[in-house]
Amino acid sequence: MRFATCASLIIAFGLAGCSNKPDNSAAKPAGPPATLITTAKASILALDVTEDTLGSLEALIDPKIGAEVAGRVIAVSAHSGDRVKKGQLLAELDASDFQIQGQSDAAEISRLEALSSQAERFAERQQSLVAKGFISQNGADDSLAQRNALRAQLATARARSGATRNNLGRTKVVAPMDGIIETQIVSPGDYVKVGDPLFRLVSNRVLRAHLPFPESAAARIRAGQTVRLRLPHLPGSVITGHVEDVKPTVNEASRALDVLVRVTNDGSLLSGGTVNASIVTGSKPAAVVVAEQSVVLRPAGKVVYVIADGKASQRIVEAGVKQGGRIEIVKGLAAGEIVAEDGAGFLTDGAAVNVKPAQPAARAIPVAAKP
Repeated sequence: MRFATCASLIIAFGLAGCSNKPDNSAAKPAGPPATLITTAKASILALDVTEDTLGSLEALIDPKIGAEVAGRVIAVSAHSGDRVKKGQLLAELDASDFQIQGQSDAAEISRLEALSSQAERFAERQQSLVAKGFISQNGADDSLAQRNALRAQLATARARSGATRNNLGRTKVVAPMDGIIETQIVSPGDYVKVGDPLFRLVSNRVLRAHLPFPESAAARIRAGQTVRLRLPHLPGSVITGHVEDVKPTVNEASRALDVLVRVTNDGSLLSGGTVNASIVTGSKPAAVVVAEQSVVLRPAGKVVYVIADGKASQRIVEAGVKQGGRIEIVKGLAAGEIVAEDGAGFLTDGAAVNVKPAQPAARAIPVAAKP
Protein backbone atom coordinates (compact mmCIF):
# COMPACT_ATOMS: atom_id res chain seq x y z
CA MET A 1 0.00 0.00 0.00
CA ARG A 2 2.81 2.30 0.93
CA PHE A 3 4.65 1.36 -2.32
CA ALA A 4 1.60 2.25 -4.51
CA THR A 5 1.28 5.66 -2.82
CA CYS A 6 4.96 6.48 -3.52
CA ALA A 7 4.62 5.46 -7.16
CA SER A 8 1.58 7.68 -7.59
CA LEU A 9 3.47 10.66 -6.15
CA ILE A 10 6.43 10.11 -8.49
CA ILE A 11 4.17 9.96 -11.58
CA ALA A 12 2.33 13.11 -10.49
CA PHE A 13 5.55 15.06 -9.98
CA GLY A 14 6.84 13.83 -13.41
CA LEU A 15 3.74 15.05 -15.20
CA ALA A 16 3.96 18.37 -13.46
CA GLY A 17 7.59 18.73 -14.57
CA CYS A 18 6.73 17.97 -18.20
CA SER A 19 4.01 20.57 -18.22
CA ASN A 20 6.57 23.27 -17.35
CA LYS A 21 8.77 22.77 -20.54
CA PRO A 22 8.84 25.84 -22.86
CA ASP A 23 6.72 25.63 -26.08
CA ASN A 24 9.04 26.24 -29.13
CA SER A 25 6.41 25.57 -31.80
CA ALA A 26 5.85 29.30 -32.38
CA ALA A 27 9.57 29.85 -33.25
CA LYS A 28 9.54 27.45 -36.25
CA PRO A 29 9.38 29.31 -39.62
CA ALA A 30 6.28 28.79 -41.74
CA GLY A 31 7.02 27.62 -45.36
CA PRO A 32 10.30 27.48 -47.33
CA PRO A 33 12.91 30.25 -47.01
CA ALA A 34 12.84 33.23 -49.38
CA THR A 35 14.79 32.77 -52.67
CA LEU A 36 17.68 35.17 -53.29
CA ILE A 37 17.26 36.85 -56.68
CA THR A 38 18.16 39.96 -58.66
CA THR A 39 15.55 42.08 -60.43
CA ALA A 40 15.29 44.55 -63.30
CA LYS A 41 12.61 46.60 -64.99
CA ALA A 42 11.19 45.56 -68.35
CA SER A 43 12.48 48.24 -70.74
CA ILE A 44 11.74 49.63 -74.19
CA LEU A 45 14.39 48.94 -76.82
CA ALA A 46 14.71 49.15 -80.62
CA LEU A 47 15.35 45.66 -82.01
CA ASP A 48 16.32 44.31 -85.41
CA VAL A 49 14.34 41.39 -86.80
CA THR A 50 16.89 38.89 -88.12
CA GLU A 51 17.18 35.55 -89.84
CA ASP A 52 20.11 33.61 -88.36
CA THR A 53 22.17 30.76 -89.78
CA LEU A 54 25.63 29.16 -89.90
CA GLY A 55 27.37 29.71 -93.24
CA SER A 56 30.67 29.00 -94.98
CA LEU A 57 33.20 31.17 -96.80
CA GLU A 58 34.84 30.71 -100.19
CA ALA A 59 37.49 32.75 -101.96
CA LEU A 60 36.30 34.57 -105.07
CA ILE A 61 39.87 34.85 -106.36
CA ASP A 62 41.52 31.42 -106.49
CA PRO A 63 43.13 31.02 -109.92
CA LYS A 64 44.82 27.84 -111.06
CA ILE A 65 48.08 28.91 -112.66
CA GLY A 66 48.77 26.79 -115.75
CA ALA A 67 51.57 26.46 -118.26
CA GLU A 68 51.24 28.88 -121.18
CA VAL A 69 53.94 27.09 -123.21
CA ALA A 70 55.17 23.51 -123.34
CA GLY A 71 58.51 22.66 -121.79
CA ARG A 72 60.44 21.05 -118.98
CA VAL A 73 60.37 22.65 -115.52
CA ILE A 74 63.94 23.60 -114.57
CA ALA A 75 63.27 25.58 -111.36
CA VAL A 76 60.50 26.13 -108.78
CA SER A 77 60.76 29.26 -106.64
CA ALA A 78 57.49 29.11 -104.65
CA HIS A 79 56.02 26.37 -102.52
CA SER A 80 52.77 25.59 -100.70
CA GLY A 81 52.01 28.13 -98.00
CA ASP A 82 54.25 30.87 -99.42
CA ARG A 83 52.87 34.40 -99.65
CA VAL A 84 53.64 35.89 -103.05
CA LYS A 85 53.32 39.30 -104.66
CA LYS A 86 51.99 40.11 -108.10
CA GLY A 87 54.74 39.52 -110.70
CA GLN A 88 56.87 37.36 -108.40
CA LEU A 89 58.68 34.46 -110.12
CA LEU A 90 57.10 31.10 -109.23
CA ALA A 91 58.75 28.67 -111.67
CA GLU A 92 60.87 28.59 -114.80
CA LEU A 93 60.62 26.37 -117.89
CA ASP A 94 63.41 25.42 -120.28
CA ALA A 95 63.66 28.31 -122.76
CA SER A 96 66.37 26.97 -125.10
CA ASP A 97 63.95 26.07 -127.93
CA PHE A 98 62.45 29.55 -127.89
CA GLN A 99 65.87 31.17 -127.79
CA ILE A 100 66.89 29.22 -130.90
CA GLN A 101 63.62 30.14 -132.58
CA GLY A 102 64.29 33.78 -131.72
CA GLN A 103 67.69 33.64 -133.41
CA SER A 104 66.12 32.06 -136.49
CA ASP A 105 63.45 34.77 -136.61
CA ALA A 106 66.09 37.48 -136.35
CA ALA A 107 68.04 36.00 -139.27
CA GLU A 108 64.90 35.73 -141.41
CA ILE A 109 64.02 39.35 -140.66
CA SER A 110 67.50 40.46 -141.72
CA ARG A 111 67.23 38.54 -145.00
CA LEU A 112 63.81 39.96 -145.82
CA GLU A 113 64.89 43.48 -144.90
CA ALA A 114 67.76 43.23 -147.40
CA LEU A 115 65.49 41.89 -150.14
CA SER A 116 62.84 44.48 -149.39
CA SER A 117 65.40 47.30 -149.55
CA GLN A 118 66.62 46.04 -152.93
CA ALA A 119 63.04 45.75 -154.21
CA GLU A 120 62.33 49.32 -153.10
CA ARG A 121 65.29 50.65 -155.09
CA PHE A 122 64.37 48.56 -158.14
CA ALA A 123 60.79 49.77 -158.09
CA GLU A 124 61.96 53.40 -157.90
CA ARG A 125 64.22 52.92 -160.95
CA GLN A 126 61.41 51.29 -162.88
CA GLN A 127 59.10 54.18 -162.13
CA SER A 128 61.80 56.59 -163.32
CA LEU A 129 62.15 54.71 -166.58
CA VAL A 130 58.36 54.75 -167.10
CA ALA A 131 58.40 58.52 -166.64
CA LYS A 132 61.07 58.86 -169.34
CA GLY A 133 59.19 56.53 -171.69
CA PHE A 134 61.86 53.82 -171.85
CA ILE A 135 59.62 51.01 -170.52
CA SER A 136 55.91 50.38 -170.27
CA GLN A 137 53.86 50.68 -167.13
CA ASN A 138 53.31 46.90 -167.10
CA GLY A 139 57.01 46.32 -166.49
CA ALA A 140 56.99 48.78 -163.60
CA ASP A 141 53.92 47.14 -162.08
CA ASP A 142 55.76 43.82 -161.77
CA SER A 143 58.49 45.48 -159.68
CA LEU A 144 55.89 47.14 -157.43
CA ALA A 145 54.15 43.78 -156.85
CA GLN A 146 57.44 42.14 -155.92
CA ARG A 147 58.22 45.00 -153.53
CA ASN A 148 54.82 44.74 -151.84
CA ALA A 149 55.16 40.94 -151.49
CA LEU A 150 58.50 41.35 -149.73
CA ARG A 151 57.01 43.99 -147.44
CA ALA A 152 54.26 41.53 -146.41
CA GLN A 153 56.79 38.75 -145.80
CA LEU A 154 58.85 41.09 -143.64
CA ALA A 155 55.78 42.04 -141.57
CA THR A 156 54.96 38.34 -141.11
CA ALA A 157 58.50 37.57 -139.95
CA ARG A 158 58.42 40.41 -137.46
CA ALA A 159 55.05 39.21 -136.07
CA ARG A 160 56.44 35.68 -135.75
CA SER A 161 59.46 37.08 -133.92
CA GLY A 162 57.15 38.92 -131.52
CA ALA A 163 55.26 35.70 -130.79
CA THR A 164 58.56 33.94 -130.09
CA ARG A 165 59.57 36.68 -127.65
CA ASN A 166 56.22 36.34 -125.89
CA ASN A 167 56.64 32.59 -125.59
CA LEU A 168 60.14 33.12 -124.31
CA GLY A 169 58.72 35.39 -121.59
CA ARG A 170 56.08 32.78 -120.72
CA THR A 171 58.76 30.31 -119.74
CA LYS A 172 58.99 32.37 -116.55
CA VAL A 173 55.81 31.66 -114.55
CA VAL A 174 54.88 34.64 -112.38
CA ALA A 175 52.10 35.32 -109.86
CA PRO A 176 49.16 37.12 -111.50
CA MET A 177 48.16 38.72 -108.18
CA ASP A 178 49.01 38.88 -104.48
CA GLY A 179 48.05 35.73 -102.61
CA ILE A 180 49.10 32.48 -100.98
CA ILE A 181 50.28 29.36 -102.78
CA GLU A 182 47.71 26.80 -101.68
CA THR A 183 49.07 23.92 -103.77
CA GLN A 184 52.36 23.38 -105.59
CA ILE A 185 51.58 20.89 -108.34
CA VAL A 186 54.85 20.67 -110.32
CA SER A 187 58.44 19.94 -109.41
CA PRO A 188 61.73 20.49 -111.24
CA GLY A 189 62.11 17.94 -114.04
CA ASP A 190 58.40 17.65 -114.87
CA TYR A 191 57.43 18.12 -118.51
CA VAL A 192 54.29 20.19 -118.94
CA LYS A 193 52.05 20.90 -121.89
CA VAL A 194 50.09 24.05 -122.58
CA GLY A 195 47.33 24.35 -119.98
CA ASP A 196 48.77 21.89 -117.46
CA PRO A 197 48.25 23.20 -113.88
CA LEU A 198 51.38 24.34 -112.05
CA PHE A 199 50.12 26.08 -108.89
CA ARG A 200 46.89 26.94 -107.17
CA LEU A 201 46.87 30.47 -105.80
CA VAL A 202 44.36 31.77 -103.25
CA SER A 203 43.61 35.34 -102.26
CA ASN A 204 41.50 36.01 -99.17
CA ARG A 205 41.08 39.67 -100.10
CA VAL A 206 37.51 39.17 -101.35
CA LEU A 207 35.37 36.34 -100.01
CA ARG A 208 31.84 35.14 -100.60
CA ALA A 209 29.68 33.76 -97.81
CA HIS A 210 27.18 31.00 -98.60
CA LEU A 211 24.31 31.20 -96.13
CA PRO A 212 21.73 28.37 -96.12
CA PHE A 213 18.16 29.22 -95.06
CA PRO A 214 14.93 27.19 -95.05
CA GLU A 215 12.52 27.69 -97.93
CA SER A 216 10.12 29.45 -95.57
CA ALA A 217 12.56 32.38 -95.30
CA ALA A 218 12.58 33.06 -99.05
CA ALA A 219 9.82 35.68 -98.83
CA ARG A 220 11.71 37.67 -96.16
CA ILE A 221 15.21 37.74 -97.70
CA ARG A 222 16.16 39.92 -100.66
CA ALA A 223 19.25 41.47 -102.20
CA GLY A 224 20.67 44.55 -100.48
CA GLN A 225 19.72 43.64 -96.90
CA THR A 226 22.32 44.15 -94.18
CA VAL A 227 24.17 41.06 -92.97
CA ARG A 228 26.19 40.75 -89.75
CA LEU A 229 28.87 38.07 -89.73
CA ARG A 230 30.35 36.82 -86.44
CA LEU A 231 33.51 34.77 -86.34
CA PRO A 232 33.76 31.67 -84.10
CA HIS A 233 37.53 32.17 -83.68
CA LEU A 234 37.19 35.88 -82.80
CA PRO A 235 34.39 36.29 -80.22
CA GLY A 236 32.89 39.77 -80.27
CA SER A 237 34.14 40.58 -83.78
CA VAL A 238 31.39 41.57 -86.24
CA ILE A 239 31.81 42.18 -89.99
CA THR A 240 29.00 43.92 -91.84
CA GLY A 241 28.06 43.14 -95.43
CA HIS A 242 25.03 43.07 -97.72
CA VAL A 243 23.10 40.33 -99.48
CA GLU A 244 24.52 40.14 -103.00
CA ASP A 245 22.18 37.55 -104.45
CA VAL A 246 19.60 34.93 -103.54
CA LYS A 247 19.82 31.86 -105.72
CA PRO A 248 16.50 31.19 -107.46
CA THR A 249 16.66 27.43 -106.82
CA VAL A 250 16.78 25.27 -103.70
CA ASN A 251 19.76 22.99 -103.11
CA GLU A 252 18.70 19.45 -104.00
CA ALA A 253 20.78 17.82 -101.26
CA SER A 254 20.03 20.09 -98.31
CA ARG A 255 16.71 21.57 -99.49
CA ALA A 256 18.07 24.94 -98.38
CA LEU A 257 17.95 28.36 -99.99
CA ASP A 258 21.46 29.65 -100.80
CA VAL A 259 22.04 33.33 -99.98
CA LEU A 260 25.28 34.92 -101.23
CA VAL A 261 27.12 37.74 -99.45
CA ARG A 262 30.29 39.39 -100.80
CA VAL A 263 32.72 40.35 -98.05
CA THR A 264 35.85 42.49 -98.26
CA ASN A 265 38.26 40.73 -95.94
CA ASP A 266 40.24 42.69 -93.36
CA GLY A 267 42.50 39.69 -92.77
CA SER A 268 40.40 38.05 -90.05
CA LEU A 269 38.43 35.75 -92.37
CA LEU A 270 39.73 32.52 -93.85
CA SER A 271 38.55 30.85 -97.03
CA GLY A 272 36.70 27.64 -96.20
CA GLY A 273 35.88 28.82 -92.67
CA THR A 274 32.47 29.18 -91.02
CA VAL A 275 30.58 32.28 -89.90
CA ASN A 276 27.49 32.93 -87.81
CA ALA A 277 25.33 35.17 -89.97
CA SER A 278 22.31 37.36 -89.20
CA ILE A 279 20.34 38.99 -92.02
CA VAL A 280 18.37 42.05 -90.89
CA THR A 281 14.92 41.65 -92.43
CA GLY A 282 13.09 44.32 -90.40
CA SER A 283 13.06 46.38 -87.20
CA LYS A 284 10.93 47.01 -84.10
CA PRO A 285 11.49 50.56 -82.83
CA ALA A 286 9.78 50.09 -79.43
CA ALA A 287 9.88 46.53 -78.15
CA VAL A 288 9.41 45.48 -74.50
CA VAL A 289 12.53 43.52 -73.55
CA VAL A 290 13.93 41.69 -70.53
CA ALA A 291 17.10 39.72 -69.91
CA GLU A 292 17.07 36.25 -71.45
CA GLN A 293 17.44 34.57 -68.03
CA SER A 294 14.17 36.20 -66.91
CA VAL A 295 12.19 33.98 -69.28
CA VAL A 296 11.90 30.40 -67.98
CA LEU A 297 10.03 27.38 -69.23
CA ARG A 298 7.23 25.95 -67.12
CA PRO A 299 4.42 23.45 -67.85
CA ALA A 300 2.19 26.41 -68.67
CA GLY A 301 4.70 27.66 -71.25
CA LYS A 302 7.23 30.50 -71.20
CA VAL A 303 6.82 32.66 -68.09
CA VAL A 304 8.42 35.56 -66.25
CA TYR A 305 8.09 36.27 -62.53
CA VAL A 306 6.85 39.74 -61.68
CA ILE A 307 8.12 40.83 -58.26
CA ALA A 308 5.83 42.80 -55.93
CA ASP A 309 5.58 42.99 -52.10
CA GLY A 310 8.34 40.41 -51.63
CA LYS A 311 6.58 37.73 -53.68
CA ALA A 312 6.92 36.35 -57.21
CA SER A 313 3.88 36.28 -59.44
CA GLN A 314 4.03 33.98 -62.45
CA ARG A 315 3.11 35.65 -65.76
CA ILE A 316 2.71 33.65 -68.98
CA VAL A 317 4.32 35.57 -71.86
CA GLU A 318 4.87 35.31 -75.60
CA ALA A 319 8.55 35.74 -76.49
CA GLY A 320 9.88 37.27 -79.71
CA VAL A 321 13.24 38.39 -81.05
CA LYS A 322 16.51 37.80 -79.19
CA GLN A 323 19.35 40.28 -79.47
CA GLY A 324 22.44 40.95 -77.38
CA GLY A 325 21.31 38.95 -74.35
CA ARG A 326 17.84 40.54 -74.35
CA ILE A 327 14.58 38.97 -75.46
CA GLU A 328 11.43 40.68 -76.68
CA ILE A 329 8.18 40.12 -74.81
CA VAL A 330 5.44 40.34 -77.41
CA LYS A 331 2.56 39.70 -75.03
CA GLY A 332 1.99 39.37 -71.28
CA LEU A 333 4.25 42.07 -69.81
CA ALA A 334 4.28 45.86 -69.79
CA ALA A 335 7.29 48.16 -69.80
CA GLY A 336 8.35 49.24 -66.31
CA GLU A 337 7.24 46.10 -64.49
CA ILE A 338 9.90 44.56 -62.23
CA VAL A 339 10.83 40.98 -63.07
CA ALA A 340 13.25 38.45 -61.62
CA GLU A 341 16.55 37.98 -63.44
CA ASP A 342 19.18 35.80 -61.74
CA GLY A 343 17.41 33.10 -59.77
CA ALA A 344 14.21 33.18 -61.84
CA GLY A 345 14.61 29.49 -62.67
CA PHE A 346 14.21 28.58 -58.96
CA LEU A 347 10.92 30.43 -58.43
CA THR A 348 7.34 29.26 -58.35
CA ASP A 349 4.12 31.23 -58.39
CA GLY A 350 3.68 33.05 -55.08
CA ALA A 351 7.16 32.19 -53.76
CA ALA A 352 8.75 34.58 -51.26
CA VAL A 353 11.84 36.35 -52.59
CA ASN A 354 14.80 38.15 -51.14
CA VAL A 355 16.05 40.74 -53.62
CA LYS A 356 19.82 41.05 -53.70
CA PRO A 357 20.83 44.71 -53.55
CA ALA A 358 22.75 46.11 -56.50
CA GLN A 359 26.50 46.17 -56.05
CA PRO A 360 27.80 49.73 -55.61
CA ALA A 361 30.26 50.92 -58.22
CA ALA A 362 33.86 50.69 -57.11
CA ARG A 363 35.25 54.09 -56.21
CA ALA A 364 38.68 54.99 -57.50
CA ILE A 365 41.24 55.68 -54.79
CA PRO A 366 43.41 58.70 -55.63
CA VAL A 367 47.12 57.99 -55.65
CA ALA A 368 49.35 60.66 -54.23
CA ALA A 369 51.95 61.95 -56.62
CA LYS A 370 55.54 60.97 -55.85
CA PRO A 371 57.69 63.82 -54.66
